[in-house]
Amino acid sequence: MLDNRFTPCGRTRREFLWQAGGGFVGTALTYLLAQVGFFENKSIAAEAAPNPLAAKKPHFPAKAKSCIFLFNYGGPSQVDLFDPKPELTKRTGEAMPNLDEDPLFKARNPGTLLGSSRKFAKHGQSGIEISDLFPNIAKCVDDLAIIRSTYTDSFAHGSGLLQMNTGFLRQGYPSLGSWVTYGLGTVNQNLPAFVVLLDHRGGPISGPPNWSAGFMPAAFQGTQFRTSGDPVLNLSPPADVSRDQQRNELDLLAKLNQQHGAARPENSELSARIASYELAFRMQSDAPDAVELAKETEETKKLYGLDDPKTEKFGRRCLLARRLVERGVRFVQVYSGGGHLEDTWDAHSDVNKNHEVHCAETDQPIHALLTDLKKRGLLDETLVVWAGEFGRTPTGQNGKGRDHSPRGFSTWMAGGGIKGGQVVGQTDDFGYAAVEDKVHVHDLHATILHLMGMDHTKLTYFHGGRNMRVTDVSGNVIEAVLA
Repeated sequence: MLDNRFTPCGRTRREFLWQAGGGFVGTALTYLLAQVGFFENKSIAAEAAPNPLAAKKPHFPAKAKSCIFLFNYGGPSQVDLFDPKPELTKRTGEAMPNLDEDPLFKARNPGTLLGSSRKFAKHGQSGIEISDLFPNIAKCVDDLAIIRSTYTDSFAHGSGLLQMNTGFLRQGYPSLGSWVTYGLGTVNQNLPAFVVLLDHRGGPISGPPNWSAGFMPAAFQGTQFRTSGDPVLNLSPPADVSRDQQRNELDLLAKLNQQHGAARPENSELSARIASYELAFRMQSDAPDAVELAKETEETKKLYGLDDPKTEKFGRRCLLARRLVERGVRFVQVYSGGGHLEDTWDAHSDVNKNHEVHCAETDQPIHALLTDLKKRGLLDETLVVWAGEFGRTPTGQNGKGRDHSPRGFSTWMAGGGIKGGQVVGQTDDFGYAAVEDKVHVHDLHATILHLMGMDHTKLTYFHGGRNMRVTDVSGNVIEAVLA
């Protein structure tokens, strides 16, 4: 007897009818989509690559147009700067309580409690206590929202830096500046949207991945600027090449690249390279002007500490940051600390000696930046963020130093959309762990994006089978800091 479950084509009747029906529906759907021009709009390659940095509308009205992120590489000590702990000072030399509750911390041989020898005093109308290491920043305390309860997930510099910059502990993810650039583009097409100003002693551990575009098109990555001469190496053309010759060369190169790229639309590196050539051509006139600090008044240069060898280098970076946001650059990251160990805020051997150096380098320039932005009417539209990759322990290492501590540390925000003159959250009596109104790095990133007019849950990029975002699957806006 013939088995009638199968058709001669080797399929069951049910499978045959299902596939046939699907084919009819697909044909009808294709016809309807063609009628409205769907395939024409999507499949025809543009003659020229679209500008990935074109200005875009935010999700909602933004408080801040630009962000200056002051990154203190190495990990500043919260209990010596912004988070006074009298109980810690009182119990100096005692063992850390409840040490067994944190095996990872215990395994690092943390030593005994080490109270801060710094003097804290109340400043401004808000009466917030600031360490004597920051006498000038203390003058701006009523503009600061100091978050004493920040925490991250890593004890290590490399992964800690990556998380504070990208939201993730491992490489390959876009940095916060790249997300801002991707979401908003730039209003100045003659300068990069995202600029990185490294410390004169070198870059941070893990290097360029800290300002990389990760899996996004390369056009969104940060551009390193120097603070004098050509801001970017090899930016100026050879003396015997005219601007018209250069323009003709770029036009020919762009045409060839576009022909090559039309068959490879997934290659973001090529389109980013085309865009970078065009940007470099336009930067030849605008970028040197942006870094030409000689045009500033002597009063301004003195304000930033350019007349003092201790503050001159960081002061240049802060002044350049102001000039860049003034010209429409979206995101500027200014590094304090470069290289390794004592050249950074990594105070393992002597926290006082280390922080006296780095605070002296940065205190006056940061005060100048906040003061100058306010004087020019730019602070209301420029968000300034101060942070490191983590804080430091309340216990002593090598007698006078402090180890890494991601459990609870201080960051602050000022400017665009921030309610200043307040403290948010707190750590325990020893300054070890955040215990009240805890703020994870994802919360910090969500708040920065919010102030720039973007909902962190909607700012996504499809990669690896899902919509990725800088806050991964968490993050909340810190409502308390909003004006």
